[in-house]
Amino acid sequence: MRITYAVLHAYGMGGTIRTVVNQANAMAAAGHDVRLASVVRRRTEPQFAIDPRVRLVDVVDQREASRNARAPRAREGRLWRRTCEAADTEAEPGVEVPAGEAAKEVFTRAVERAFAAFLRDLDDDVVVTTRPGLNLLAAWHAPERLVRVAQDHMHLGRYKPEVRAAIVESYPRLDAVVSLTSRDRAEYDEALAGRVRTERIPNPLHSLDVPRTGHSSRVVAAAGRLTAQKGFDLLIPAFAQVAARHPDWRLHIYGAGKAEKRLRKLVHRHHLYNHVLLMGSTSQLDTELAKASIYTLSSRFEGFPMILLEALNCGLPVASFDCPTGPREVIVDGVNGLLVPPEDGPGLAAAICRLIEDEPLRRRLGAAARETAAEYGPEAMRGRWETLLADLLQRKSSLGQAMVL
Repeated sequence: MRITYAVLHAYGMGGTIRTVVNQANAMAAAGHDVRLASVVRRRTEPQFAIDPRVRLVDVVDQREASRNARAPRAREGRLWRRTCEAADTEAEPGVEVPAGEAAKEVFTRAVERAFAAFLRDLDDDVVVTTRPGLNLLAAWHAPERLVRVAQDHMHLGRYKPEVRAAIVESYPRLDAVVSLTSRDRAEYDEALAGRVRTERIPNPLHSLDVPRTGHSSRVVAAAGRLTAQKGFDLLIPAFAQVAARHPDWRLHIYGAGKAEKRLRKLVHRHHLYNHVLLMGSTSQLDTELAKASIYTLSSRFEGFPMILLEALNCGLPVASFDCPTGPREVIVDGVNGLLVPPEDGPGLAAAICRLIEDEPLRRRLGAAARETAAEYGPEAMRGRWETLLADLLQRKSSLGQAMVL
């Protein structure tokens, strides 16, 4: 099978990029001809390990534009003015991707046109796109001879009205929509009224062979982009209650983002500078997670929290908000973790304290956590994708033969 996965920026950090790379790697390892298309490129090297059998291609390389923007003004003149005018045209806002798309600023006219041309020229069997803007462009521009699959890494209920309206109108042109959770699939079924096939396929772990916690360190771990979505502004005050009862425990938060300065101020406001550490980004997250004894998820909302699976894979019991969507699909309260109501800071603090104070419970939940993670291994999820894509290809082939006859 010849498959192209398209992500907005394959060289960046983030859960969607990591999980799409995992999918591409697993399919390439199974012998498929796999290409990973980065719609824009702003870095020299990928941040996640890409299997050498996966061909990485760039649609729009924006590194040269960045260098031009930093060039000295001494180059001004007729040629330089033309270069600047061309750059201004390249940065003109796009007209196809709806304004409510979270990455709307990336979808300039130039990016939209380049990706549309890339789609029209594809000579593969399958193209899988991975966010609303890319999914919509595929619906409008990818040839019908391709199997076109939209993958949703968030969930339909989080999208702004103009994005949702475009989805309802245009996704039926695709061959399938793949959601990460049962709840999101049900929302798509209702919104699209059976006009396109929907499936639920969770994201795979990159490997089941990872370091495991010893349950003995006095560390609680959390990870994610430092943004409002991840709720670290709720977690830090909650951990103040934990530190008051267990001053020898620490919270390590891994990740980077625009909220870092605000979160550091929050740490100081609650006098937690010896208890809450913002660790920054890491390329060795499995190793860092294994150094903790508990994982906590404080998100206001998720698509499918991959980090939760990665924590379970390391044997960590979890204390998590029961936010929409994802945690409840992975965590069974009292079996492999603890769930508390969304944005309930005191409840989250109480759940963390319960895990701190009961080591046998930590170990029991941690053992169940590993069993849960095993269900999301790369081979298991690859098999589900292979079944879906083979069926879509067969249906398209049968339809083509019927039209010929």
